[in-house]
Amino acid sequence: MGKTLFDKVWDAHVVDTIDNGPQVLYIDQHLIHEVTSPQAFKELEDRSIPIFRPKQIVATADHNTPTLNQHLPVKDALSRNQLQQLSENCSKNGITLYELGHKYNGIVHVMAPELGITQPGMTIVCGDSHTSTHGAFGAIAFGIGTSQVAQVFASQCLLLSKPKSLRVTVNGTLKKGVLPKDVILYIISEIGTNAGTGYFCEYAGDVFKNMSMEGRMTVCNMSIEMGARGGMIAPDETTFSYVKAKEFAPKGEDFEKKAAYWKTLPTDKDAVFDKEYVFDAANIEPMITYGTNPGMGVKITQNIPNLEDASFKKSLAYMGLEGGQSMLDQPINYVFIGSCTNSRIEDFRVAAEYVKGKQKASNVTAWLVPGSKQVEAQIENEGLKAIFEEAGFQLRQPGCSACLAMNDDKIPQGAYCVSTSNRNFEGRQGQGARTLLASPLVAAATAIEGKIIDITQHLN
Repeated sequence: MGKTLFDKVWDAHVVDTIDNGPQVLYIDQHLIHEVTSPQAFKELEDRSIPIFRPKQIVATADHNTPTLNQHLPVKDALSRNQLQQLSENCSKNGITLYELGHKYNGIVHVMAPELGITQPGMTIVCGDSHTSTHGAFGAIAFGIGTSQVAQVFASQCLLLSKPKSLRVTVNGTLKKGVLPKDVILYIISEIGTNAGTGYFCEYAGDVFKNMSMEGRMTVCNMSIEMGARGGMIAPDETTFSYVKAKEFAPKGEDFEKKAAYWKTLPTDKDAVFDKEYVFDAANIEPMITYGTNPGMGVKITQNIPNLEDASFKKSLAYMGLEGGQSMLDQPINYVFIGSCTNSRIEDFRVAAEYVKGKQKASNVTAWLVPGSKQVEAQIENEGLKAIFEEAGFQLRQPGCSACLAMNDDKIPQGAYCVSTSNRNFEGRQGQGARTLLASPLVAAATAIEGKIIDITQHLN
């Protein structure tokens, strides 16, 4: 029987198997940031254990960072302390750190791929649930807890039980105005937020083959939102050409050797998955969420379902919405385009193309937050900054920003925010904030109209 992409990468990294049970898995790349690393550093220090392979760790500041005036000292004491702690820990242990203001600084899941740190066939971990993003390259990438961060620091390995395999296939051609974010929101709305629990998911079919690397990262980023440990897409020519020119990617003959190996990774034709779902691209339309988990989403033209379930009703009460209601014409107060899901240059290009020559609605505050210093520079160099500013949008500096209420960029209580981030949980964007997840195109259109519209009626 053939092997899946996941099997091939996993099996190549098994160091040992314990009594036919859990396995010791070697980790190629460890990414860290200021929030989940301090306790792990302290644990090793308290036990006098050195960092085993500092050269395989890359650090960045992203979660707590302000997105305005990054050249000034950080005002918030807790954030300032965490950033200082990260700086000291990295310096003490010889770990590469891209701190605030560095040309490579950015959200961990944006800067690592754009620098070529993320490569096919790798195992990648980070103390952050959206590490699944890197699976877009055909890597096994997943989030870990703080105690596991310490394990990787000490041994460059993890003790794990191998997850089961799941495949989600989407064939056909996407309609105009349907973006990768809509694809993953549609999948989660169809199969639910627990469908992937205990599984690693591979995305297959025409839709993913035809997707850019940035689109693939958006899809894999949200694998965790359907309960999966991670998501993967087989590496192909799109992957290789994206990686090839990057700063830390292998060069010349070394790259050719690596690429020859990467070409052997895609799933064998006779491989069997533990679970499969198949969808038709023609059924996918621009999506919007209405509830308090990413599975509570509908096509933008559909009404909210009318269910009797108590938790469903509690969710709608929090959102100030009702079963059976249309999402169209729902007034919105904030629009946020950013986060590790949708803060890459393609996301801003899509938004700018729609916004060009238009004016933001007066009832909307619109924040645009690039995922990295490099994306910020691209926005400026490509003339997108001028388009956004003329339309009344506020372009901020890189960071996790309003994805999560861990920095200054919070959505006020009771306010509605159309967000390109990945989670719409209660309080995720601020206490009492109401989050509606959508694509950068839907977010841009909402900012212009001041309410949710059927974007398909506004495309040329």
